[in-house]
Amino acid sequence: MKLLRWGPAGAERPGMLDEAGVARDLTGLVPDIAGAVLSDAGLAMLRALDPAALPAVPEGARLGPCVGGIGKCICIGLNYSDHAAETGAQVPPEPIAFMKATSAICGPDDPIVIPRGSQKTDWEVELAVVIGTRAKYVSEADALAHVAGYAVMNDVSERAFQIERAGQWTKGKSCDNFGQLGPWLVTRDAVPDPQALDMWLTVNGQTMQKGSTRTMVYGVAHLVSYLSQFFTLHPGDVISTGTPPGVGMGMKPPRWLAPGDVVELGISGLGQQRQRVIADA
Repeated sequence: MKLLRWGPAGAERPGMLDEAGVARDLTGLVPDIAGAVLSDAGLAMLRALDPAALPAVPEGARLGPCVGGIGKCICIGLNYSDHAAETGAQVPPEPIAFMKATSAICGPDDPIVIPRGSQKTDWEVELAVVIGTRAKYVSEADALAHVAGYAVMNDVSERAFQIERAGQWTKGKSCDNFGQLGPWLVTRDAVPDPQALDMWLTVNGQTMQKGSTRTMVYGVAHLVSYLSQFFTLHPGDVISTGTPPGVGMGMKPPRWLAPGDVVELGISGLGQQRQRVIADA
């Protein structure tokens, strides 16, 4: 099942995709793709609906982030060994976790906005994991039962803000429109193995990233279990699980995004995104 949110930013409505790829409106049936709707019971209720009986979403409607009410967005750094190598870093002995401000999260085709003072804005295609039920001190064996589903994330990064300025990575990861999420939340039952997904990203039609979740250092089940040992994961929380090689920072010379560039990215079975790069006003 593929769930989505549509409408103006900040006023998105819930929806779902039918088998023909038509977006259907869930307004009035659920308040949002959020909270209890993400539980197994909530998803079962949606799965029992007949999408063909639902009104179609207006053609051309904007898609918002595929999950609402996100309490926290936890990102994992250097989680692909080949990406660590291209950046000159060692594979970490434990997952590197950092937060992306939820205000950075936006729709899958919303623009990438280069912030004022940025000279090193970069791209990162990532598998996002959406939590469906409360997870605290869960085992790795039970971890995936707490997952509602999966989505595509562009973990946009400003490398100078992230690495060259004092402090933590958060400020280089949390600028406005630095977290395109969607187009859909694909429910757990439709993704038999989250460690067998191909992923790609292009800039202006040129392939930059081509990888697979097979090469993650720490897989989804491990990450959910690991993070739950430190803090409770709540429905709607997002874990962005790291990126394969091919980021601009790793190129020689480095390649940074500029206004007018077009970034496209996707993950097998989870859909794709398209963003135009613009400068902040």
